[in-house]
Amino acid sequence: MTEQTWPPADREQRAEQTFTRLFGPRDTTAPDKDPEFGQILRKLIFSDVFATGELDDRTRELITCTVLACVQALPQLKAHAAAALNVGVEPVALREAIYQLAPLMGFPRTLNAIAVLDEVFESRGVELPLPEQASVTDADRMARGAALQQEVYGTEIAEALAGLPAPYATAVPGMLTGWLFGDHMSRDGLDRATRELLILMGLTALNLSGPIPAHVRGCLEAGNQVETVLAAVVQAMPYCGFPAGLVTARAVLAHLEQA
Repeated sequence: MTEQTWPPADREQRAEQTFTRLFGPRDTTAPDKDPEFGQILRKLIFSDVFATGELDDRTRELITCTVLACVQALPQLKAHAAAALNVGVEPVALREAIYQLAPLMGFPRTLNAIAVLDEVFESRGVELPLPEQASVTDADRMARGAALQQEVYGTEIAEALAGLPAPYATAVPGMLTGWLFGDHMSRDGLDRATRELLILMGLTALNLSGPIPAHVRGCLEAGNQVETVLAAVVQAMPYCGFPAGLVTARAVLAHLEQA
């Protein structure tokens, strides 16, 4: 942790400093019908959370945008997409963080999030479409996807579904291999460790407890430290809720106990 004691001292001052860094100065003269709730929110997120762990602002905002997209908090996603650009996240990286959520939450919700990003990009004068980042074709997406999947996850999904009747025993795990790993994890614009971290945070936000232990392992094997994963969980919790974050925190603990 950054702080020697927790929660950090000077919570209000820290919260205002972080808020200003992300969004610009807060208009304290604007009418506020729920000022007490606003204070709780700002101090928790922009003081306590930002003081926990060694994540930079860019990583924090990529995590936040990932989680907000998953829970379809589109007004908040719009604000944090702008904040991500404010702290130096490249438009391509932000787009990639959202694109790769499609295998987790489906195309409709991903398209909703993409529409929000495009609105923010256009308001900032970012030329669309952004540069292409694909590194595979139909000829090699399955092979490339299988290689990326094998590196971290092996063949456990295919083995688990081998008892399905044809063609589903091949088609169901094959869609995972081709779609998540071939179409998305192979793309440029984000490094592998960041992609794995954001995928795990997407699963956390969606509260998909089944695949979370495997993705905790994958996240660590991709180069993330345990402290990074836990800091990411803390960053995600104010946006997806404490119970969802606790599922991933417990999966990290279980991984450490087995190591």
